[in-house]
Amino acid sequence: MNTRQLAKLGVPEHCVKEAIAAVQRLAKATDADGKRVNVKLRIQEALDDPQAHLADDILGEFAQSLIADQSFVRAEPIAYRTWGAEGIEPGSHVQMEQACGVPVARMAALMPDAHVGYGLPIGGVLACENAVIPYAVGVDIACRMKLSVLDMPPETIEARFDLYRAALTNGTFFGVGVQQQRLQNHAVMDQDWTVSRITRENKDKAWKQLGTSGSGNHFVEFGMLTLSQRDDELGLDAGEYVALLSHSGSRGTGAAVCSTYSAIARARLPKKYEDLGRLAWLEMDSEAGQEYWAAMNLMGDYAAANHDVIHRTVAKLLGAKIVSGVENHHNFAWKEIHGGRELIVHRKGATPAAAGQLGVIPGSMADPAFVVRGLGQPESLNSASHGAGRRMSRTAARDKYNFKAVKNDLEKKGIRVLSAGADEVPGVYKNIEDVMRQQADLVTIVARFDPKIVKMCDDGSKAED
Repeated sequence: MNTRQLAKLGVPEHCVKEAIAAVQRLAKATDADGKRVNVKLRIQEALDDPQAHLADDILGEFAQSLIADQSFVRAEPIAYRTWGAEGIEPGSHVQMEQACGVPVARMAALMPDAHVGYGLPIGGVLACENAVIPYAVGVDIACRMKLSVLDMPPETIEARFDLYRAALTNGTFFGVGVQQQRLQNHAVMDQDWTVSRITRENKDKAWKQLGTSGSGNHFVEFGMLTLSQRDDELGLDAGEYVALLSHSGSRGTGAAVCSTYSAIARARLPKKYEDLGRLAWLEMDSEAGQEYWAAMNLMGDYAAANHDVIHRTVAKLLGAKIVSGVENHHNFAWKEIHGGRELIVHRKGATPAAAGQLGVIPGSMADPAFVVRGLGQPESLNSASHGAGRRMSRTAARDKYNFKAVKNDLEKKGIRVLSAGADEVPGVYKNIEDVMRQQADLVTIVARFDPKIVKMCDDGSKAED
């Protein structure tokens, strides 16, 4: 029997491969009397009642594919609301619409800094029922922001520039695969790294990378934090403060967790959902889903520890004490209640912004970052942007900008860039002031951070977020 004949019998398109394999086995099979079996009849029997043939050595795989095909019905994509729609390219909406067609998706939103990523667009928020999507969390699991307020007098940034430069230069290291010169101590390395094979096998590498910053848009910078009024939660009066701001995540181990479990999810996709690719999901009550969830949360702790080591080291080199701070993930998934039910909320390049929740939203090396407090907007699933958002690809940026010229221009404006690449200059980002206006119903601004001394990777390495 050929593909056309199988289709006439009613074999679904996505089950043809298994049907042909069954036909080939049936062609060699005989009944109890030693006679050749009726291939067409046996295929029809499986079509009529696939459940009854699951244990059949010849028809079992075909029956399983039929049941899988019947179990998954392509539903209409769920609706999502967009903030700052005028500044978002069509590609982000294409990705968001595809994500909203995932059968486990229940709620979604798109933030004003959105741009194309892998699977879910960066700036996308997607809530799923009893399922987690590794690529909706992202390659850099638990990529996050951390701001520490220091007890240094504001005038020392200029007056003691060499000290500040040395603290950044020696306090962390940038680049793909870069490691610390000596192992750093942190309680995170005493946690259970056997929650998955990937975390167990990568523990030594993770330890060597603890306190490093990676590449792409990751940075560590000094700047001036300005509060217009006292904030009791921060414990700071109105005024100007020296602050340290960093952006990085879970380094190579987080990437390994994402790629491994996304591959497992893709291998399990029903054939009619093959087009979803990186939006493949793992059910939360599956073994792989539980392993990924445990590994993701460990990577969250590790990313937080990574920032803690960086801030602790840089502050020590500067001779400063940390007096206040704010931090948050923006590549992660959380169990939250929305619409009266528990959902897995993926924030891919989006800041948690529940009512009263503090967070940090950066701009660029020349533009301000903002300490914000969430307003708890239900339609955004209590989320806000994670930054200004790219408006230009890295390739286009390197073709357009001369980093040395940009660096010299920034220095005239009082911003010293110790290292970076042309793909991270201010012109590649949207205007952060516009983005903040577009999400005024998502967060309120608590304080403003203006960069003064910036350090990034200078190798032009690509990074998703």
